[in-house]
Amino acid sequence: MSCHLFLYGLPALGVYALVSHCLRKKPYLLHKPHRFPVRCLHVSHRGGNAVSQGTNLLELDCHITKDGIVVVSHDENLKRQTGHNIDIRFATLPFLAATLNLPFLTGSVSHGTDHRIPRLEEVFEQFPEVPINIEIKKDNDDLINKVAELVQKYHRSHISIWASSDNRILKKCRKANKDMPYIFSKNKGLFMLFLWYLGLLPFFPLKESFLEFMLPSIINSRVNIPKPFIFLFLSFPTRLTMHKKLFKHLEDRGIQTLLWVLNEDKDFEEAFSYGVSGVMSDYPTLLRQYLNCRVSSRTI
Repeated sequence: MSCHLFLYGLPALGVYALVSHCLRKKPYLLHKPHRFPVRCLHVSHRGGNAVSQGTNLLELDCHITKDGIVVVSHDENLKRQTGHNIDIRFATLPFLAATLNLPFLTGSVSHGTDHRIPRLEEVFEQFPEVPINIEIKKDNDDLINKVAELVQKYHRSHISIWASSDNRILKKCRKANKDMPYIFSKNKGLFMLFLWYLGLLPFFPLKESFLEFMLPSIINSRVNIPKPFIFLFLSFPTRLTMHKKLFKHLEDRGIQTLLWVLNEDKDFEEAFSYGVSGVMSDYPTLLRQYLNCRVSSRTI
């Protein structure tokens, strides 16, 4: 028995390893690559002025108001943005506060002259050719269907991306508009990583067009992790997820890897050192300056 296992098992394992390696290097032999029209090197977690910085992709969150309007807002609760402690779904929208605290930069505030919370339709009208990553955080059928209708109305299914960490929500999004590319949900992303470690990923079809997740090292800049827990919450996630070969394999299959939300040069540098497709930032001007310097240094 053990002799037969040795005679047949080892050659079979060798063939499997060889084919897996070959398909990892040349996935087009088995899979047709995704074709998103833009490489999303520069991704902006803030809109408007980011377009003037040549951003490749806007990232925004959508909610629906009491009167059925799809609006762009990071927070569901309006307390931080307007001073009114009420969820968007229960409100007809009040104006934004004159100054807004910036959650990504403690102690800083933002000022603006336009105090309206923007409608998604306004964004589509103002930026008809700019790719947009639309995140749906709440399981709300009306919201999902109205976003899908707006995307179809403005003929932008090819440059609008469904995004949600919840697989159940993402399934509803895909059903509402099957032509829009979409990201890996949290569960699907973990399963994809599991397949990678088994060497099975090159054999599996992947319908997702984007992998989006947090750069593990920035966790420590947001939460001061005690030294005994650094390996568990920082080193281990980094070793587990940050693999240049994985990102290259996904890139070869037309799947872009985007890391968020990075706001310092050292974080940009680390992210791109792993070979990811792009990074998302709250500071589109800073990211543009970094990318321009990066290009200049390579041409010198």
